Amino acid sequence: MAVLDGYSRTVLALRWSNTLDGACCREWLDAALARGQAEIFNPDPGSPFTRVAFTGRLEAAGIRLRRDGRGRALDNVFVERLWRSVKYEDIYPNGYATLTDARQGLTHYFAFYNEERPHQALKYRTPAEVHAEGVQRNQGSLVH
Repeated sequence: MAVLDGYSRTVLALRWSNTLDGACCREWLDAALARGQAEIFNPDPGSPFTRVAFTGRLEAAGIRLRRDGRGRALDNVFVERLWRSVKYEDIYPNGYATLTDARQGLTHYFAFYNEERPHQALKYRTPAEVHAEGVQRNQGSLVH
């Protein structure tokens, strides 16, 4: 699971789970909210992200939920693009043999993605650079 700042493309929170249980999802959300506050959160329409325990935390923090329903391809375009990059730049080339190897490798990849990898859409700056600017201006939105 990843929470992505829509303004800067920064991965704010990342969690690994085989079950996507409610406690794991809430822990992940709390980690994201500790890194930044957004005006809008666009949750995946999957069941853990639409439960009151999850959405209630967002609403209590004053964050509006954007619920456009299933089949809306552009709702989560930034996070879908992130997962495509993760697969083609890290998972497929490395062919991890174990979950432990995958977690270690992906932890390194996400640090690279946020801190070192320039993005064309960000005028060849890194997500971390743009996020720092956005935090100063209080812009951005979280997407999952």
